[in-house]
Amino acid sequence: MAKFRIKAALLAGALTLALPLIAAPALAQGKVLRWASQGDYLTMDPHSQNEGLTRTGSFQTYEGLVGYSADLKFVPALATSWKAVNDTTWEFKLRQGVKFHDGSDFTADDVVFSVKRAQHPNSDFKTYIASVKDVKKIDAQTVHVETNGANPILPNQIANIFMMSKAWAEKNNVVNPQSYKDKEETFAVRNTNGTGPFVLKTREQDVRTVVAKNPTWWGLKDNPHNIDEIVYTPVTTPATRVAALLSGQLDFVLDVPVQDVERVKRSAGLQVKKTNEIRTIFLGLDVGSPELKYGDVKGKNPFADKRVRQAMYHAIDMNAIAQKVMRGDAVVAGMITSPGVHGYEKALDKRLPYDLNKAKALMKDAGYANGFGIKLDCSNDRYVNDEGICQAVVGMLAQIGIKVDLAAQSKTLHFPKLQKKDTSFYLVGWGVPTFDSHYVFSYMAQTPDGKNGSWNFTNYSNPKLDGMINGMLSELDPAKRDKLIHDAWTILNDEIIYLPLHHQVLNWAMSEKLDMPIIADNVPRFHFAKMK
Repeated sequence: MAKFRIKAALLAGALTLALPLIAAPALAQGKVLRWASQGDYLTMDPHSQNEGLTRTGSFQTYEGLVGYSADLKFVPALATSWKAVNDTTWEFKLRQGVKFHDGSDFTADDVVFSVKRAQHPNSDFKTYIASVKDVKKIDAQTVHVETNGANPILPNQIANIFMMSKAWAEKNNVVNPQSYKDKEETFAVRNTNGTGPFVLKTREQDVRTVVAKNPTWWGLKDNPHNIDEIVYTPVTTPATRVAALLSGQLDFVLDVPVQDVERVKRSAGLQVKKTNEIRTIFLGLDVGSPELKYGDVKGKNPFADKRVRQAMYHAIDMNAIAQKVMRGDAVVAGMITSPGVHGYEKALDKRLPYDLNKAKALMKDAGYANGFGIKLDCSNDRYVNDEGICQAVVGMLAQIGIKVDLAAQSKTLHFPKLQKKDTSFYLVGWGVPTFDSHYVFSYMAQTPDGKNGSWNFTNYSNPKLDGMINGMLSELDPAKRDKLIHDAWTILNDEIIYLPLHHQVLNWAMSEKLDMPIIADNVPRFHFAKMK
């Protein structure tokens, strides 16, 4: 019997090796780029979810008025120019001759519609344009965006609002964005009609998404890529992702596991491109609820006591996590934004020291010498080694008596849970598409008001800080604005409503046949790529 089992196991293993690691779809003629990462796009609705990989999907088929160069400079896209015509009005001149994928014309009416759609309560993009009071068509080529007060960074913000066809949205009953947290299913979730460099061909959630070259894209002259089709396959298992790359079944892996980076580098025909990402990974704490929903302390909230938050900070040995969990591919962080963001200061990016004795003393002073229990919500398919980071944090907090129940799950469950504020303690990463600190504050620290604070799940509210965040939007004197940003960062660091962990480092692994620049926002722009 034992011999039979061994033979059966060997046969099963041989069959597994003989099968393709990734099911191959029927490929188009020409250059086909096959790529993977650990999770899937959350939705194809371009105004529903402001999540990094989901934005990657949108960037292939949709565009904004303002675009990005490969080195993340803002450049003309569907608008050819923009300027402030007075303190509260920005004027955008639209590119002429642009077509949506269905062949219809891109018009000023589509701009008005798209901006207003992105302001809808269902939209995760509403915070970008919370200052927008109105948007008006002036003529066929001109749109005015009016803001509540002066807003010097509106072009940075509106770069992230994708333009949709008003007629297509009305025809398909998707005038409003999908409510992702309520798992709403709409036509825009699985279908697109943008103006971008690629056209959606097939969409199978969690299986594959295929886009084809848009032969009528206005940008082809300046970006003459040679990719005819792109096949995206989410591959959850790290070993399978790497094996598929090594075997030639994939041309590009967005998130090669840190433990496999050197192995891939040594493999013939492959290359790894590395850069520091404009994204910081950190832990959020519910500091505002009277009692923690997922804690075992009744009648009060231990996170409301700053001494507890400070103790947790001192108990997390981030240098050890960076070296042992991240294999050195992490930049230890002391603030929740990274170099490359306006307002980042190295002097503020310093962690409280790892000091277990001090942490234990703080816990004792706060009345929690014996610790307490808490659940930690963590994604396991969004950030580099996210679950491994959480596991390390669980062990470190145990040393000061905090018993952490780790709930690691897919981002498709993790993010809706957070957006329903159904959490007490959670891991999140935050990139900054506007490259300005205001983006971090307005999403993560501002008191939720229906527009701002949409990712502030900490229940933290500070009117003084809110006033400073609003001031960042209206202050036109650069020196005064920078002072506001500096002071706001000082307050946020001192309050410790978030526990900074690290600035993420990217490793993009790809075939040597693929020539594509690595981009620090972790959003591959395939129209910059060439294939041999």
